[in-house]
Amino acid sequence: MSETLSNPAAPAPGLARRLASLTYEGVVLFGVVFVAGYLYSALTQQRNAMQGRYGLMAFEFVVLGIYFIWFWTHGGQTVAMKAWHLRVVDSAHRPLSQVHALARYAASLLWFAPALLVIELNGIKGTGPVLGTVFVGMLTYALLALLLPGRQFLHDLLCSTRLITQRPTPKKR
Repeated sequence: MSETLSNPAAPAPGLARRLASLTYEGVVLFGVVFVAGYLYSALTQQRNAMQGRYGLMAFEFVVLGIYFIWFWTHGGQTVAMKAWHLRVVDSAHRPLSQVHALARYAASLLWFAPALLVIELNGIKGTGPVLGTVFVGMLTYALLALLLPGRQFLHDLLCSTRLITQRPTPKKR
């Protein structure tokens, strides 16, 4: 466990690769959220979308937390991170503890929180304006990494974690 996983001086993976992994993660999470939503609606006998929606949001927040925390503490890679050869480690380049993973999950809300606050404070309505605001907020957050030390995302700096490149070990013939 104390063995380091990579070179501590290695630069962060490129922003394009990290954003590609984020996009892939969104595809995977669509399935996770769909199944969680179906399970919630079946267990609560939800009959329409407005009935129990805050409970559904809380349930899905917990399910997503379990997904990320489990993968980050068991190998440091989600399905998408594995496909894009990314791994999350702590500041000493060790696998994340559950506390570190929980802190990183909570801090990851920074991807969305500023945009959602702008939407709420300005009374933005409609699918197009809301999605546009969230997109601009996420793009701004991603580009902020270019200005931060080690080109890491803000939530990684706040939680003393970092993304590294983790190529698969070549198989011996």
